[in-house]
Amino acid sequence: MPRRDLPPPPPPAHLREWLDESVVRADRARSLAELVRHTLGIERLLLLWAVAAVFALGWSFVGMALMAFEEGGPLACALGLVFAALAAGVLVPAGIWFGRGARLDRRIRQLQCAWAASDRDPAADRRLRAPGRSLAWLLASLALGALGLRVTFGAAAGTRPGEGAYPELVLTMGLGLILWVTALLGLGKAGAHYRWAMCALRSAGPAGPFGRLAPSGRLSPAAPARRSASTGRPPRASGTRSRSSGPAA
Repeated sequence: MPRRDLPPPPPPAHLREWLDESVVRADRARSLAELVRHTLGIERLLLLWAVAAVFALGWSFVGMALMAFEEGGPLACALGLVFAALAAGVLVPAGIWFGRGARLDRRIRQLQCAWAASDRDPAADRRLRAPGRSLAWLLASLALGALGLRVTFGAAAGTRPGEGAYPELVLTMGLGLILWVTALLGLGKAGAHYRWAMCALRSAGPAGPFGRLAPSGRLSPAAPARRSASTGRPPRASGTRSRSSGPAA
């Protein structure tokens, strides 16, 4: 669901020139911290799992509908239609909810890129990488994916031909599929945040007469003098004379 408490986009470049630099950097740090919280907060992980649980509930109704249709008979078919209607009533809102969440993630990523490109602040940007939150998403998603793969392959390996076997196989494999697709989404979000933090927040200070300002705030050594293309030796400084020239007057 779209959020109304997202920070606004950064002001245009021609307006930032008239604003105080410290105020602009404070707004940038506060907005990026809020966006990172929306991206990797624990409530976002729980929301993703809640959507997966709703999908699992809808798929359970699908499995029960298939079992009812396999039994045959008027009463079983009517019960199967009821389960199918319940499945549609659960899966369609879950799909709409998931689509809104995907649009929210895209909006957050656009705001993150815009605020990160508006200025450079290495001291504040180091705190925005959030390695602890990324690791929590990574480990939780790996555990959920392992559970989903175990459910899926366990159901496929333990199925025996017989009455009611195939609807139960469809139900169990569908639940396992929902689990590891949810895990892949969590892994993708953690990886996308890490890639954004490494690329968008990498600062490069302006080059000066003594070298380029490194992200840590220290001066990196200046580049060596260019060598001559014909001799491979550094160019002579002005005011020196060549070895073959005569004595100075």
